[in-house]
Amino acid sequence: MEEKSVSFKTTIPGPISKNMEELRVKNVPRGLSSLAPVYAAEANGALIKDVDGNVFIDFAGGIGTTNAGHCPPEVVEAIREQVGKYIHTCFQVVPYEPYLLLAERLNQIIPGDFSKKTMLVNSGAEAVENAVKIARRFTKKTGIITLDCSFHGRTYLGMSLTGKVKPYRYQYGPFVPDTYKIPSPYCYRCLQGKEYPECNLECLGFLDRFFITQAEPEKIAAIIIEPVEGEGGFIVTPPEYMQRLREICDQNNILLIIDEIQTGFARTGKFFAMEHSGVVPDIATTAKSLGAGLPISAVTGKAEIMDSVGPGEIGTTYGGNPVACAAALEVIKIMEKENLPAKSEKIGNQIMSRLKEFEKKYTFIGDVRGLGAMVAFEVVKDRATKEPDSGRTGRIIANCINSGLLVLKAGIYDNVVRMLVPLVVTEEQLATGLGILQAALEKEATS
Repeated sequence: MEEKSVSFKTTIPGPISKNMEELRVKNVPRGLSSLAPVYAAEANGALIKDVDGNVFIDFAGGIGTTNAGHCPPEVVEAIREQVGKYIHTCFQVVPYEPYLLLAERLNQIIPGDFSKKTMLVNSGAEAVENAVKIARRFTKKTGIITLDCSFHGRTYLGMSLTGKVKPYRYQYGPFVPDTYKIPSPYCYRCLQGKEYPECNLECLGFLDRFFITQAEPEKIAAIIIEPVEGEGGFIVTPPEYMQRLREICDQNNILLIIDEIQTGFARTGKFFAMEHSGVVPDIATTAKSLGAGLPISAVTGKAEIMDSVGPGEIGTTYGGNPVACAAALEVIKIMEKENLPAKSEKIGNQIMSRLKEFEKKYTFIGDVRGLGAMVAFEVVKDRATKEPDSGRTGRIIANCINSGLLVLKAGIYDNVVRMLVPLVVTEEQLATGLGILQAALEKEATS
């Protein structure tokens, strides 16, 4: 790609994208929805070019899969080199070195001063499934607790753990048994009407009540939590909440699973979001940006926990594909060499500063929040009542797309605009993207 920023050659969508949409309608289920009405042809860094030659700045980042940018040259070369050797053998048939090297690197970089082991799978949901499976096997207990604004996947267990009903759980029951939910520490919409940090995290009292009214601690195998709830609307879990949750787990022989699928790999200003609280999990799940877009995920845990599972009890045909492993190893090298966590912190500060300005100017912005370059704002009809405004949120996003900026919707009320900017974005692209966002907000304010 020669383009350095937004560029339009046609209206949105262009004629070729329209033709592809007709093909899609005929052949792909409507349940597979897409953010943008255009079809990709090329991508590089923080830019995506569609089939009609229009170029967009990507603040969506493949829902967090492109922290190292689209098509990093080193990753592309690593993929080419591996493809030239062998594409797949299945690790459970004939194992191979890239799997071992990636497991070793993940064991080294994921927090925890103890012996760890890693299994590789294909997706975030599959990582969660296996983390729960291993937790139940190790503890010989069945109960799993999640938070009610969480997202842990679309498989049956992942969906059962996820908090949002529509579109993820609606009319898909019954769900996996012994999965439970407690309220998230959603500070902007505190169920107890308190203000953080003066609240003293009274929301953790929901867990105390849970142990009395729903399931005893002796039944609970694990609690799984996202340090920042992604699909839930970028709800940042307070560090003290994470720390006290760790204490509760230790006191009750419950494993703590930290889901870093969206928050991991430099997204929040640290290599992993858990580092902001200093909390170390028993098991961690990672995915998304690990493979720069290739399907790969991991379950990393204390060695004694991971080894509690017998031979053949875990596994997957494609998990830890050697091409994806080669990409992931190069991604980690890039993130360390380029210090992408520090760049994430800088990008996040720039975005947060502009959003705070927007918050002062536009009364329909109810809350601005985030961690590092994982930033969002919540759209409301009235700041006093905090009534969500999903319709306005959709219009803001559509106006951004039509002007060349890709941003995402999130939140349990579908009223959050979230940004997952590739961490290789240039200063010009970042400024242009934020300018497009401001124009979309201004259009809403004056319409």
